[in-house]
Amino acid sequence: MSAEALLSVEGLTVGFNTEEGPVRVVEDVSFSVVAGETLGLVGESGCGKSVTAQTIMRLLPSPPARIDGGRIRFEGEDLVVLPEPRMRKVRGDRIGMVFQEPMTSLNPTQRIGRQIAEVLALHRGMNYTQAKESVIDALRKVGIGNAERRLDQYPHELSGGLRQRVMIAMAIVCRPKLLIADEPTTALDVTIQAQIMELLKALQRELGLAILLITHDLGMVAEMCRSLAVMYAGRIVETGPAATVFARPRHPYTAGLLSSSPRQARRGERLPSIPGLVPPPGKRSTGCSFADRCGRVTDRCRRELPPLASFGAGAAACWNPVP
Repeated sequence: MSAEALLSVEGLTVGFNTEEGPVRVVEDVSFSVVAGETLGLVGESGCGKSVTAQTIMRLLPSPPARIDGGRIRFEGEDLVVLPEPRMRKVRGDRIGMVFQEPMTSLNPTQRIGRQIAEVLALHRGMNYTQAKESVIDALRKVGIGNAERRLDQYPHELSGGLRQRVMIAMAIVCRPKLLIADEPTTALDVTIQAQIMELLKALQRELGLAILLITHDLGMVAEMCRSLAVMYAGRIVETGPAATVFARPRHPYTAGLLSSSPRQARRGERLPSIPGLVPPPGKRSTGCSFADRCGRVTDRCRRELPPLASFGAGAAACWNPVP
């Protein structure tokens, strides 16, 4: 991993205890986020992206979730073994997180000013009167006008875009080093999506944030990210500088995602798609999990799991990569 990495995830393996027995959801995942830069973690729903993010934040209940291996190093500390009292000092303070559905993340019975102030109460020991100016400043930073009036509103009184801005204000009010944004625009219309992306870029410049952006939108990655990691069926299948991967994807899954992006389509042409579905945890093959959906599959792909091998500036886990 890079010596400059703020966050290094190394060989992370996460499982769940189920009625059918233990099931691996994330397997041997490694990537790093450099201070002040954005890494895109990309893949379809069911690939393990959100589980990875929640594991970094130690938000998954244990049991049934468990970390079976690997390290999560943040500013020199391994979050995997950090005692929960110390992890609470990291979560929401040094690492902020924005979830994909603000209406389910915000407390519907509490005014938004009080909800943001709770973060400052926990990490700075402030009461509401002491925290109020910092809360107003955070709301202004995320582009919410008339912030003083918004303090006393409830989440249901705000639009989806404003609720997501409130979530971002809550995530940055303690000025974290790292922001994890888990599908931050999924529930928003296209115009508001663009505004939220511009907001994140502006906050990154102003606060020096590193961002882990979790998304299935490759257009968003092209606009936001210097590097990316492509995830499929719980594993990283390709990594590299975003410009390099976009120009020359080596894993067939990455190539399929790029070709099926609506931004690549020409008017009147049928949009290509990747056949089949992501195999669920517990039903993944011993070889490459993408084999059943891949047009470049060989017998070896079904028998042996390909390692993540270097290809120029990036790496891909494929026995028969795209030339």
